[in-house]
Amino acid sequence: MSEVLHSVDDVFGVSRDVPLNYVDREMVDGKFIQSLTRSHHIVIFGSSKQGKTCLRKHCLNEDDYITVACHNRWSLGELHAAILKRAGYEVKQSTSQAVGGHFKLAASAGGDIKLPLVGKLEATADGEYEKTGETVETKVTLELDPLDANDIIRALAEIGFSKFVAIEDFHYLPDETQRDFSFALKTFHEQSKISFIITGVWREQNRLIAFNGDLTERVFSVDVDRWTAEDLGRVIEEGERLLNVSFDEAFKKELLADCNESVHLVQEACRRACRDAEIFKTADDQRDVGSADLARALLKQIVGEQSGRYNGFIMNFADGFQQTELEMPKWIIYAILISSIEDLEKGIRLRELTRMIRDRHPRGAKLNQGNITQALGSATSLQGEKGIRPIVIDYDGTNRNLHVVDKSFLIWLALQDREDLIEDLDLPELDVT
Repeated sequence: MSEVLHSVDDVFGVSRDVPLNYVDREMVDGKFIQSLTRSHHIVIFGSSKQGKTCLRKHCLNEDDYITVACHNRWSLGELHAAILKRAGYEVKQSTSQAVGGHFKLAASAGGDIKLPLVGKLEATADGEYEKTGETVETKVTLELDPLDANDIIRALAEIGFSKFVAIEDFHYLPDETQRDFSFALKTFHEQSKISFIITGVWREQNRLIAFNGDLTERVFSVDVDRWTAEDLGRVIEEGERLLNVSFDEAFKKELLADCNESVHLVQEACRRACRDAEIFKTADDQRDVGSADLARALLKQIVGEQSGRYNGFIMNFADGFQQTELEMPKWIIYAILISSIEDLEKGIRLRELTRMIRDRHPRGAKLNQGNITQALGSATSLQGEKGIRPIVIDYDGTNRNLHVVDKSFLIWLALQDREDLIEDLDLPELDVT
């Protein structure tokens, strides 16, 4: 038995902290740690709830970075202002205007920030004055152009900032802001030692490089999505050791076979299995837990609890930003619902998506593919607008693939009567004449 008592919820399940049964993966943790030493920007990407934030928290101390959580309406200037605030600045809008006509920022450093007051004079015994190098609490106010990365670099240098900047939920930013910040990253790389750790829910490896080709060799990407059966098995085994329990082999086999490589589902199923067995902390004597039937039931239960959210995603996304003649978001949902789970796991190619939509859309073959591409490009922002968090789908514009980035959604979808879901979309009847 473990000499230390651990709570089931601290070992399995979702928590704010890194779970105690966290396991290193060489192709993930090893690559991330190696990238940290190279003074480059790092992009951590993958499906939702696959361990992106845990990776950063596990490999870095809390004092090594500041964290900025993105909002879906932020401009580049607002993102830059948020970075300054997290670094310790008080930021207000200035009355001065930049060359582009937008207002500058008045950034004041003070409070908890201690700055060296260079040139302070003190009288010596013989009446002369000499400079001291004291560190004192002082106030520095800068006027900055919020769109100019050089000004942000200057402000951070002024306070001796040397931490990593972790940008969470980058995918929620408007496309224009993502693109603008991708250009700013090149300046940060060339003009400073500041490194960013950017976290996003998507499946394409080089999204930022697609926005700005100059980031090639300046950005390293770490894919957290792939959890092998061996990796997930180690997660379970580490939890068994910490809680002094032994999951039935049939339970583990069924869970690993049906979890769709989702570490979140594995963690949550193990947590519930323990609680169902009235195990809430490390057991005094080893306890046997689970069965194949229990694994199947728990997976169905977990994804079933998301039915409201997934039904809401289907209907809210289908409604689009507003009513339009082509109703492209509705037809994207239609294409998802008629696709096989296997195809959704791989990603639907734009060509295939277009074919499926044209086969039933009132405009048929005359439907412009550009209308479909435009709607796909707005998929993430539409989900943000509708309050769909975490997002369910994402479009890879580089490889022209539509991906489901919520693994639980695929399991849920496999259990649904898709004909009913399609009927709820209220699509026009096929013209069979």
